[in-house]
Amino acid sequence: MAEKSPSISVKIAQLVQQVYPELDPDILTSHIIDAFWPDEMPRRKRGRVPGNALWSQRDALIISYGNSIIDGAYKPLDLLHDFLLRHLKGAINSVHILPFFPYTSDDGFAVSDFRAVNPQLGDWPDINRIAGDFTLMSDLVLNHVSSQGNWFNAYRQGQAPYDKFFFEASPDDDLSMVVRPRTTPLLQEVETPNGPRHVWCTFSHDQIDLDFRNPEVLLEFLRIIRLHVDNGVQIIRLDAVAFLWKVAGSPSIHLPQTHAVIKLMRLLCDYASEKIILLTETNVPKAENLSYFGAGDQAHAIYNFPLPPLILHAMMSGSATYLHKWQRAMPPAPMGCAYLNFTASHDGIGMRPAEGVLPEAEKDKVIDTVRKAGGLVSMRALPDGGQSPYELNITFFEAMKSTFKGEDAHHFDRFICSQTIVMSLEGIPAFYIHSLLATPNDHAQVEFRGMNRAINRHRWDYPTLQALLADPATDQARVLEALTGRLKLRGAQIAFHPNATQFTVNLEDPRVFGVWRQSIDRRQSIFALHNVSDQEITVPTNSVNMIEDENWVDLLSGETILASAETVTLAPYQCRWITNRS
Repeated sequence: MAEKSPSISVKIAQLVQQVYPELDPDILTSHIIDAFWPDEMPRRKRGRVPGNALWSQRDALIISYGNSIIDGAYKPLDLLHDFLLRHLKGAINSVHILPFFPYTSDDGFAVSDFRAVNPQLGDWPDINRIAGDFTLMSDLVLNHVSSQGNWFNAYRQGQAPYDKFFFEASPDDDLSMVVRPRTTPLLQEVETPNGPRHVWCTFSHDQIDLDFRNPEVLLEFLRIIRLHVDNGVQIIRLDAVAFLWKVAGSPSIHLPQTHAVIKLMRLLCDYASEKIILLTETNVPKAENLSYFGAGDQAHAIYNFPLPPLILHAMMSGSATYLHKWQRAMPPAPMGCAYLNFTASHDGIGMRPAEGVLPEAEKDKVIDTVRKAGGLVSMRALPDGGQSPYELNITFFEAMKSTFKGEDAHHFDRFICSQTIVMSLEGIPAFYIHSLLATPNDHAQVEFRGMNRAINRHRWDYPTLQALLADPATDQARVLEALTGRLKLRGAQIAFHPNATQFTVNLEDPRVFGVWRQSIDRRQSIFALHNVSDQEITVPTNSVNMIEDENWVDLLSGETILASAETVTLAPYQCRWITNRS
């Protein structure tokens, strides 16, 4: 007889003991269940078994602020919804609306009220309508809250339970090892009824870190997840989750308690009757990022953070050497897990994930080329008091304007090639709205707001955007048509399922980046070849192992490819999806 699986209560209690060993695990387990399933809401009797049914090759995601499109008359969320339906339906089925809550800074990531929609964007019914037509992702900004929100105001007044919601430290503590993405002072002194206190601020002094050592903080965020799910959210993005648990005298990043909290959230999601996918946002080097898969029991999905700097380098250098080397060493995602692949987001192009992958001299070339293309560089503080490039601030379309050799006539083709690589790889492709719209750098907003990241956070006037998209000669129309066309084509290929087999094709020419995708049922193969250079290249067909008695076609050009031919030619920046089943 098979051994009976432990109940969800037993599983929760085991995790609770790892995080809160001093508390009664049974009592806290009861509170956790009540927080996530209030009023005895129904849940699954058994947790979901890890598999590949949570996503398919039809899944692709757009990342956008709630007010990336405005017109001064209609609610921005309604305009975004209209844009999605009008221009992306059939190509992209999922949308990540960046924090749509009331906030005070950091473009939404200093949340002042987790339970409300920012009235400047719309309200919950507007969110519900978008969730009715697209798979919706929302942000759980669980590391910190606004210094001007109700929670922190109550803390400063000594009001329970918020008087114990925030992480306090002393200037005398050893904080030299703390890893941070910012250069501002870590601690901020504030007055409370109990005298002055120093609160922990990983990101800014308007973003006060919460203290998850207090289980009431965890319970409150479980209630917030429930609110999101009840409003149609299916993907929960755990923002800045790596910094969740802090210990003075340690790096205060990736601590065991952080991973245990994610395991707990994953467990609850797997027992939920609704489909809920957890995505961790950890902009860190490869091994640290991969740790958030756990043993297939933490995040369902993680961002493939090394991709943006590595694709950027490949396109600028004309060589996929480092992209190829990195990809060859990447493991497939564990069963029940997936990568989220992208080149651009609302933040800059993170350089930390390139550590140990790109040599310093190559990084310097990328940084210099980005600056020549009008981009900016943001720094982070190092434990020794120095600074290091943290991210590059530029729209990805503008970044593709130049190579290490300078500007040329291949801007459009180079950009489309960079985005096609994202579509070809194992995982789910994601695209920032400003990549889909070929948005130029917004230097006026950088100057107006005094923030480097504003360069890639343009707000489109909808009538202006519509006029540009109606003109087939504009960059906006050409890019959107090219990318949505390829996404529709991609969605029909079972070999592009996020968990379909992937092998890195070992090509002698470093100017071509290739992967072999094979469907889970092995019926379809796709050899995805990408010329990252400005030169015409011939690839030997024997390097891609095409079976001779099958018919092969390039999905992107419609050209028949003979397995008996000796070579396949790629024009500058051309991509080919060569398949045996079209």
